[in-house]
Amino acid sequence: MKKNGVDQQLIRDLAGILNDTQLTEIEVEEGDLRIRVSRQASMHAAQMVAAAPQPAAPAPAPASAPAPAAEKSAAANSSKNAVPSPMVGTAYRASSPGAAPYVEVGQTVKEGQTLLIIEAMKTMNQVPSPRSGTVTAILFEDAQPVEYGEPLVVIE
Repeated sequence: MKKNGVDQQLIRDLAGILNDTQLTEIEVEEGDLRIRVSRQASMHAAQMVAAAPQPAAPAPAPASAPAPAAEKSAAANSSKNAVPSPMVGTAYRASSPGAAPYVEVGQTVKEGQTLLIIEAMKTMNQVPSPRSGTVTAILFEDAQPVEYGEPLVVIE
């Protein structure tokens, strides 16, 4: 079943693999044909990750631990307005080194506006804002590895 040179069955098969493996994106390259199938991660799965139980007896933090890290962790766990990472990769606040960040704390953003980019498998993926609001926290450092579902930005 080819339509306009694209194998629709291949796309259906790739979509099936996404569902079976719980991946959010898959890309296949064959010759000069490149097909990428992706889906948006569900907020339910992201909330489950953010609400994971903490160890019963956490090790005491060293006295020199930075306070902002503790604030970020508390904000990430308590905020239902956190934007989760849609994939595993390296998160960047700007399009290139030395460029202005996409967003800053206190900035008003619109739904669909790029918040950050995540590099995964040498591909830069823009992470759009799921809603309009004000950025109240940025929960990652530039060029930091991030996990699927990890809270990245809080939008109130």
